[in-house]
Amino acid sequence: MTDSHDSIEPADSHGHGELVPDEPIANPGLPAHEPRPTDVDPAKEKRAEIQVAVLFALSGICSVLFVVSYFTFDVGDNWHVVGGLGASTVALGSTLAGALLFVGVGITHWARKLMGDHEIVEMRHPAYSEESDRQRALEDIKVGFEETGIARRPLIVFSGVGALGLLGLPAVVYLRDLGTLPGDKLEHTIWGQGGRKITIVEDGEEKEITVPKMRISRDAIGTPILASDLEIGDLVNAQPEVLFNPTRYYMEHADVEGAELQTHKSKASLILLRMEPGDIKPGKGREDWDVNGIVAYSKICTHVGCPISLNERTTHHLLCPCHQSTFDMADSGRVIFGPAGRPLPQLPIEVDEQGYLVAQSDFTEPVGPSYWERDYERDRFAEGD
Repeated sequence: MTDSHDSIEPADSHGHGELVPDEPIANPGLPAHEPRPTDVDPAKEKRAEIQVAVLFALSGICSVLFVVSYFTFDVGDNWHVVGGLGASTVALGSTLAGALLFVGVGITHWARKLMGDHEIVEMRHPAYSEESDRQRALEDIKVGFEETGIARRPLIVFSGVGALGLLGLPAVVYLRDLGTLPGDKLEHTIWGQGGRKITIVEDGEEKEITVPKMRISRDAIGTPILASDLEIGDLVNAQPEVLFNPTRYYMEHADVEGAELQTHKSKASLILLRMEPGDIKPGKGREDWDVNGIVAYSKICTHVGCPISLNERTTHHLLCPCHQSTFDMADSGRVIFGPAGRPLPQLPIEVDEQGYLVAQSDFTEPVGPSYWERDYERDRFAEGD
């Protein structure tokens, strides 16, 4: 069996077809090529070349201005420049946009005005390419490269290379905003600021003192918590007192404001729960970490860092509402259900001479989700971790 509709083969390289007997209409091919003004007028060709070079130069200038703006304007500069936007935002955004815009327009203008301008038709054929087709493709690439006129237009080459090179400067400068490595910051919280020894100057003499141990305060209002205030079954969200009264712990207000405050709260948030002392099953070495049945745990889930406070009063189980990880508050915060990979970190607590709950020390392990760099071998209480 044969197909009555034969394909139309091109008669030449421009795609003109021949009339096949059973086809009613012949392939008309491509219309005659019309040269551009820059193809026939050397003056217009030179003007287009200069225009492309100017666009590339403008792109390079914008890239340099981006770097200058980055080091000139601080992120906190809130000068009302355009629509209430800060100077840093406007300067960085406009210069980077200009650098990308001018280099893009320059390349487009180069292609439309100066590169080879003729239509090419490729008839449909099987996916497999013959060896002759492959060779022809390589030849076409070579011809296309020659038609860009790079060898004859050093002005465009140098200006284009310069623009593209300078375009990398914003990307390099942005690397500074990746921040520094965290070091051991993830392993410590502001609870450790209590009970530390410091040297102060009093009456012109240096004196070593011990900072008071960190009191546990109610979240939001900041009032210290008396152990006698909690009844069996109570659950309280808490924060270190230093966030509300930094001078008592010899810290500046600037240390607990703005971004620093949010960082401290994200790591130091606590949950206090009081249960019958006999219900507690302390882990090895944690026998003195509670106060008459009051235990303190990090509020940050060890799965992905969600804040948790859903308490099952009769079982002493704490449930994370995000992914249902469940922790046993009576058994060292052990995970009994869900995707969390380790127990909730427990804060060792005691009472001071006035009966307020205080932290014995900082957490003995990092709070929050686990991470690759976390050194599990350094955890003081690694059993069950």
